This record gives sequence, C-alpha cells and structure tokens, in this order.
Amino acid sequence: MCGIIAILRRPATRIVPSSDEVLAVVATGVDRLHDVLGNSPVILSDTTLLDAAASFEDADLLLSGAPGLLALMRDPDLAGRIEAILADVSPLVCRIESALEDQDGTAADMEEANAALVRLRDAVWAVKRDRLDTRDGVASLSTSGTPSDAGLVVLLSVQQALSAIDRLEVRGRDSAGLQVTVWNHGIDSDDPSLNARLHDPLHRSGSVRLLDFDGVTGGALAFVVKEAAEIGELGDNTAALRSALADDDLLLRALSAPTVEGSVLGHTRWASVGLISEPNAHPVDSMRADGLAEPLVTAVQNGDVDNHTDLVVTEDLSVAPEITTDAKVVPALCAAQLAAGHERLEAFRRTVSAFEGSLAIGAVTGDAPDRLLLALRGSGQGLYVGLAEDAFVVASEPYGVVELTADFVRMDGETPADPDDPGASRGQIVELDGALAGTLQGISRRSYDGRDLPVGDKDVARAEITTRDIDRGDYAHFLLKEISESPASVRATLRGRLVGP
Repeated sequence: MCGIIAILRRPATRIVPSSDEVLAVVATGVDRLHDVLGNSPVILSDTTLLDAAASFEDADLLLSGAPGLLALMRDPDLAGRIEAILADVSPLVCRIESALEDQDGTAADMEEANAALVRLRDAVWAVKRDRLDTRDGVASLSTSGTPSDAGLVVLLSVQQALSAIDRLEVRGRDSAGLQVTVWNHGIDSDDPSLNARLHDPLHRSGSVRLLDFDGVTGGALAFVVKEAAEIGELGDNTAALRSALADDDLLLRALSAPTVEGSVLGHTRWASVGLISEPNAHPVDSMRADGLAEPLVTAVQNGDVDNHTDLVVTEDLSVAPEITTDAKVVPALCAAQLAAGHERLEAFRRTVSAFEGSLAIGAVTGDAPDRLLLALRGSGQGLYVGLAEDAFVVASEPYGVVELTADFVRMDGETPADPDDPGASRGQIVELDGALAGTLQGISRRSYDGRDLPVGDKDVARAEITTRDIDRGDYAHFLLKEISESPASVRATLRGRLVGP
C-alpha cells in the first residue's frame, strides 16, 4: 500500500490572535483543573472537567491554521510560555484520575468522567504536538532564509504534509516525495539558479518545473524532493525530505516574496510496479523522453494501473527507460489529452477512465496549481477530503487529515452513479478550488462517466480518532506505542467497574 497527501490553502480569513488571548485561554484550562480538585471528593457529575477540556480545545483552535502559526512565529516567547503553563496539566490529571479511582459512582457518571478526560488529553496533546511542534517544524524548514508571513504559511502546508507522511508510512515507506508549488514568488524565469534545475527528464530530487500560470511563463514554480531506500526506519524519508527543503536556497528565496502562495502534493510508496528509485518515486511528471513539448502535469497514485504497458504503446507515451513505475502514465496521458484540446477536468476524466485496476490518484496541471484533481475507483483504495480552516487537506487515510481537521468528505470509488450502467459510472472524480479552500463550495464532484454529483452537508463525516490515537510520537514503531500504552488503556477502561472485597 501507499499513501497520498495534498494540501491546498487560501489566504487566512481570521486575524492573528494576540499572545495574551492565547495565554489567557490556556491558563483558564489549568484553573478549571484546579477547581476539579477543589471538590473533595471529586464530583463525578460536575461539568468543570468538561469546561477545562473546552478551554484547551479553544486554545487549539486559536493556535491552528495560518493565524495560529503566525502568532507563534511573531512572538518567539509564546511557545515557551504556553509550555510552562501546560507543565501543570499532567500532574493535575494524574491526581484527578487517582481521585476518581478512589470513589464510588454510577457507571454513567464514571463514563462521563472518562470521556471528559479523553477530551482533555486530546486537546492538550493537540496544543503541544499539533500546534507547538508544528511551529518548531516550520522553523526548522526556514533556518537558512527569511520567509515572509505568506511564505511561512506555505511552509505550514509543507510541515503538515511531512507530518502526514510520517503517519501514512505505516502503509509503505520504501520511497517518498513532495512537490511544493509556489506562485507570486518573485523569481525571474531567467534566473541562472532556476534554469540549472529545469531540465532533469527523470524528475529526481531537486528538480524544478516552470509552470505557465496566470498567463505568465514561470508564473508558478514546482519544486520536488524525493527519497528512495530499500532499507530504513520509519521517519527516515521525511527527515531526508525536510533536510532537502531546508537547504533549498531558491525555494526559500521564493518564500520571501510578500504575497507568495503555494500548494503541496506528496506520496509515500510501497513499490509494486517499478524499481525503488528517485525516478520512480512520486510525484511523477509528464515530461516526455523524446523531448516533445506537452502541457505539464504531475501526479501521485495508489494502486496499480494494470494496463499501463498497453497504454504506453497505444497512446504513444514516450517514457524514459529509467522510469518503470506504472504511475508515469497518469501525468503522461493527461498531458496528451490536454494537448488534444480537452479542458482540464475533461482531460483528467478521460485519462483515469482509461485505466484498469483499483486506483486513487491526485494530480495538478501546470496551468492551475491552485487546483487539485482527484480520482478514486475500485475497492481497497481511499481518498478523504478534509475541510480545515481555509484549507483542503487530502489523504488516502483519515489519519492523514486529522491534524488539520476532524471533518471530511469521503470519496466513493465503488458505488455506481447509475445502477443501470455500473461499469461506466462507478468511481468519482473531484476538483478542488483553492480559492474556496476548506468549504464545500470549493469541491466539484462527478462520476467517471461525467455526471455531476453535488456535494452537500450530508456528505461530511467526522473522524472518531485524533492525532493522539495514531501518532507514533517518540516510539520507533507503532507496535511499541501500542504495547507501552496498553496498561493505561486497560486501567482507564476498568475505572469504576471493579468492586473491591
């Protein structure tokens, strides 16, 4: 199995919170925990514990998204001050748990108390690991440059994509790649340091592609970093990608532009077709081996295109011999459809409809880096469109989206739009509009045979997991995490259910 991640963001619609506002909310949560312990014995039916959880959830919301990141970056002391306040939380929670275990109560009251504790732990984890650690991750990506506020927001998407790849690696990790596309970047298309990186036909790590966006040649730049290794540990790939991005002076120059924007498309791979190599790592692009010019398309893919060898021949797709992954046919065929005169969404629909096999695909065309194309067909694959604050986050598993949002639209690759014509109408195609990122209005959905499938509130589901449930944390492997945390889980499950002699 493989993993797909993509993040498409628009400028923030919320103002940056002040440090005092954030600190006050965090401190209120700690005060409520002290209030819980002020009752002797602890009153199980009291709502104070829920109030504490709600305060930390409010802090998480304040620190989320672009406004939260900028609050943390503009005040270098804010993260440390938050951590100092949160230092009291763990011992307070331990005292509350001990107090709960020492008293009698109804099963219903105990369940409510346990649920409140879970909410509390989830919220505190989110503040510390999803917000403060994200700030540190963004800072580590910009050590050799000075990004503008807008550039920091692009790096926020990069950091969150790397974090998602870390979680998705449980599905496959022999290679990984990330494409960072930026526009309003201020880099001249004749810049020597840019031109030196434009012509790698194998699209290896460090390659840059020039996009004709907004009517301007070079109006957008697509930077790609990749890592491929047969042997390694979880986290090695993202560490390599992070290092390559942090050392990319050209990218950091682009991110210093005051109005720069960007999107991210990434993948973690478990090779089933093709060697483990940088040319085979996704994203792959549409550049032809014979040098003929065609529109630029880049793509990532989960699953196998069973008829890819036939398509290379019948569609005259010129593929370099070093590229042996079946995923190459996705951007190559889509580029051919664009060159034939089809508009973007129709070209993509014709492309994915030609494939045999169970597939999940994400793609970006060079003329519209502020849009994302998705396709899902068959069983065994998944794509989830997360509705975050001013952002879409797309992942092949729900745990790829939950750092940004609990709300998502699940694509359906199996139910036919027309039961009388299941072969042609099975599968869904989605186009995401970055100008409306994070909203249902920004999602355009249709079936594989081109029927419109409107998206509404009924399509929105809510994740029942949080990053605390699925994050590997400081453990080397997920199994070690499960083993280490199991005693506490059993204890929490049995709390209030055992009666002494």
